[in-house]
Order: sequence, then C-alpha cells, then structure tokens
Amino acid sequence: MMANVTIDGINVSVPDGSTILYAAQEAGIIIPTLCFHPDQEVKANCRICVCEVEGQSLLSAACAAPVWDGMVVKTKTPKVIEARKTILELILAHHPQDCLTCIRNGVCELQDLAAEYMIRDNPFELKVEEYPLDRSTISLVRDQNKCINCRRCIGACSEIQTVHALGVEKRGHQSMVVPSMGGLLSDSPCILCGQCIHACPVGAIYENEQIDEFLAAVADPDKVVVTQIAPAVRLAIAELVGMNSGELDMEVFVGGLRQLGFDYVLHTNFTADLTILEEGHELLSRLTTGQGQLPMFTSCSPGWINFCETFYPDLLDNLSTCKSPQQMFGALVKTYWAEKMGIDPSKIYSVSIMPCTAKKFEAARPEMNASGYQDVDLVLTTREIGRLFAMSGLDLTRLQPSAFDSWMGEYTGAAVIFGATGGVMEAALRTVYEVVTKKTLEDVRFTGVRGMDGIKEAEVDLDGTVVKVAVGHGLGSARKLMDLVRAGESPYHFIEIMACPGGCIGGGGQPLTKSNKKRTERIGCIYIEDEGLPVRKSHENQEVKTLYDEFLHEPLGHKSHELLHTHYHQQHKKHL
Repeated sequence: MMANVTIDGINVSVPDGSTILYAAQEAGIIIPTLCFHPDQEVKANCRICVCEVEGQSLLSAACAAPVWDGMVVKTKTPKVIEARKTILELILAHHPQDCLTCIRNGVCELQDLAAEYMIRDNPFELKVEEYPLDRSTISLVRDQNKCINCRRCIGACSEIQTVHALGVEKRGHQSMVVPSMGGLLSDSPCILCGQCIHACPVGAIYENEQIDEFLAAVADPDKVVVTQIAPAVRLAIAELVGMNSGELDMEVFVGGLRQLGFDYVLHTNFTADLTILEEGHELLSRLTTGQGQLPMFTSCSPGWINFCETFYPDLLDNLSTCKSPQQMFGALVKTYWAEKMGIDPSKIYSVSIMPCTAKKFEAARPEMNASGYQDVDLVLTTREIGRLFAMSGLDLTRLQPSAFDSWMGEYTGAAVIFGATGGVMEAALRTVYEVVTKKTLEDVRFTGVRGMDGIKEAEVDLDGTVVKVAVGHGLGSARKLMDLVRAGESPYHFIEIMACPGGCIGGGGQPLTKSNKKRTERIGCIYIEDEGLPVRKSHENQEVKTLYDEFLHEPLGHKSHELLHTHYHQQHKKHL
C-alpha cells in the first residue's frame, strides 16, 4: 500500500507506514535531525525534527511519526521554526561554547544547525557541568561535557556492534550517557572500534590525537621516521582534501607524506600480501594435519580481536596466529628492512597511518615487540593525517608524485582489497587455490564474499576438497557467526571478521560518515584499484619472494613464527 502525502505543497507517494522524515526526503525537503541515524532504531528524543501536521495541535517528530494517505505536513511554518530554535537554544545552554578549540570544529552537526537557524543570542542561561576528560584508553577520548544525550553512540555500540559499552544513567533531564559498567571507558567492554565517533554528532567522543608526538619525532635529528599506509587510507584521505573517494593518486599521496617529514614511505599492503602467505599456509596446515582448531578466524582487525578476547575467550584457539599487517610491518621494519638499509633499528621511529582507532591499542600491546623494540611506535588515523596536511598548507591537487622507497613498498591487488569487507578472504582464496591445485586461477574475483551484506558465504573446490568460507563485518554479524561456532553448528572452515561495517574503509579513524552509502562507495573504489593493477595475487609479489629467500626462508618457519605470529589472551572485563 502507498500513501499520498503533501509536504510543503509537494505531493509525494511513499509506502504506507513510512515516516514523515522519509517522505520529506523523497520530496527533496530537508528536515534537521540530531538523534536520528539512518542505520539505527528511531529514538525521537531530541525533537529537532518537529513539524506541523494538518488537524493536529501538537507538533510531530518527523523521524518517528508515520504517514497516512492524505496527510498534509508543513515543515517551515513560524511555529515550527520557533520550536526548533528553542530546542537548539536549550541544548546550547548546556553545551560548552569552545567551538574554536573543539576537535569537531567545522564538522559538528550541532554547530551547523546553530548556524542554519541563526542562533545569535541565547535567552537561556549557560549552565555547563564540568566533567574530567576520560583518557583511560589509548584509542578514544570521552568528553562528557559535550554530550547532547542523542544516544546515537549507544545505538552504534549496542545495536550494530552488540558490545554494550555505553548506557544511560539517571532519568529525565538529568539522564546522561556513560560507560555501561560505570567509571571509565576502560572499565567497560569497549573494544575501541571507534564506531561511536562516526555516530556522535558533536565532540563528545573522538580519537586520541597524537599529532604532537609525530611532530616531535620529525623534529628529532636522531630519529629515522618511517611510515606504512593501510590500503583504505588513500581512498578516504581524498575526501578530506576536497576530492572524491579514491581520486587521490597514490604517488601524489606519497609526495605529500614526504612533505610532512617522513624519511621513508612504505606500504602496509606489502605485509598484507605477506599475511596471505602466512595465513594461507596456516589454514592449509589446519585442514591437512588436523592440528589447530577449525574454523580458523582471520586476525587482521584489532577491534575484532578485542571482541573475541572479551566475549568469546573460549574460541581464541580458532584465531589465526598471524599478526595483523600493521604489526608484521612493524616487526620487519626494525629487523629485515633495517638490515637491508643499514640503519640502526634503535633510531627507527615507525609510524603507521591507519583507518582504525583500535590500531593505536594494538600497537601498544605488550606482545608487539618481536623486533626487540616496540614494533610500531605511533599510529595516526586518516583524520589525523588530514589535519596534518591542512596544518602544513599542502595542496594535494598540485603536489608532484613520488615513488615508494625500496623494499616493503611493492604490493598486489590482493593486498589492496584488504580494505573492504571480504577482501582478506578473497585475497587468501586467490593464493590458496593456486598453492593447492598448482593451477592458474584465471578469474580472481570471488564475488560471493563481496558487498555490504552482514554475513556472506562461499565455497571453493581445492582439487576435490570443498572449503566453505564465511565473511562477517560489524560485530553484530560476528556474534552470529561466533554463536554458531560455539554451538558446534558452523559449517565453515575459514571465517573472516572485520569489526567495522564495510571493513577498514568504515574504520573508526576514517573521515566521518553517517551512513553505509559512503562506505559502499569506498568499497567500489577498492575493487577498481585492484582491477587496474598488473599483479593481483599475493604470492606473486616479488619483494615478498625476496623476503622469504633472504630472511624468512619459508611460510610458518622459525623466523616467521618469531616475528609474524602471536597469541591472544582473555580480557577480564565485565559485560552484559
């Protein structure tokens, strides 16, 4: 059934039961929102979306009010505008007025609405509580003072990620969003994925910014500053410099990083290819020897690792022992690469540029010192690099391109697709198929594991052995797969899980995005880049072959286990 609705004089037909907000969007009319999020359940608690419905005396919240056939709605009357302005003024009366120094200055939904509704003088007295910043985790910072109680962070954490690290304390106008176990964020089961940052419309939660640490390292003449770039970063950094997703040329990006002060620019994709060699052989070992738990889970996503350690410690033996590409790179840059380049490893300052806030935690884990030093010294998110470019006055549309440095800079299309959900699985299947069958895989596309469906599955015939695989992204999907495994009902041999919706392209450190539409666009760019590369299988990476010839000798060998593999442990956190 369809309902014919008139909104501001525009007739539109929408499915019966749709909301006024949806109908307005179909009519090309913008209604402001704060608590509403397209990927979450409706909350209707901010009321900024109120509008007039003919025949009703009270204003209706457009995000929650259903339409009916013949409904007449007005969204721009003086009564509506005055109500919205009053709501904004009340919110601002309890919100710090420090926009110039706020990390969300210029990308704040509340700030934008205050400008749109021309809030000049607030008739309400400013009453702002003073809470200390919660810096209890290395990845995230909570600023309770700036919370507007929209509860979108709770929606992201509880509905999508099923972590329940945030909840509501007290009632009515005194209610506030707090860590679910009370106290600090570090006391909660937070897995540091950072999806709450994307959900938050203001500056109430954000990444632990470490730009000053980077600038200090660059200024230190005794440090050799080396960087690695994750595959999802280049695609999204373009959005922060006024380009479309994926439009920034990789070598121009490299040139920009050199301008920021990096002495050497390498690529995480190199160790993404290496991960496939190690992880692929680990899977084959588990399949053929019976040693090691099946299904085997991928271990590239640190938010997912935290989730498994917290909620499914009984299944930790199913995790691949492979470190993530970031940590493999960190271990190698201070051993193999340092030796090749004749650089004292104690002088190397290893910086990774990541789409992920949980990577900051991963780099600081005590297990990650296989090189004899902290393998990765600093993690900067995509957003932090964007701020560095702005601070440095660099125009990436005019910079000259620059090639990656020697060793650990070569990569294949298989490494590129690590940035999208299903990409690790597809890259692994490209290599495992050829290693087992000794045949050339002509069509390298495994489309069954692509896309934004929460759980995807496929199977591949390895000369008579059918291997069943599954892909989950977003921890709500991961929980469904884990419960199957825990119950002994999983038909799969190999499972890829990424903590963030869309995979790394939707990581907590990426440019802010309010819906999966932008994530889908980024995924498309990932596969376009893969298809444009001459080499698309990890085992054909020539520098990786040289690494094995000169240093590691063989996948799963002694040196590989020493530098590239690890084990994870239960995190004893209370959770719902």
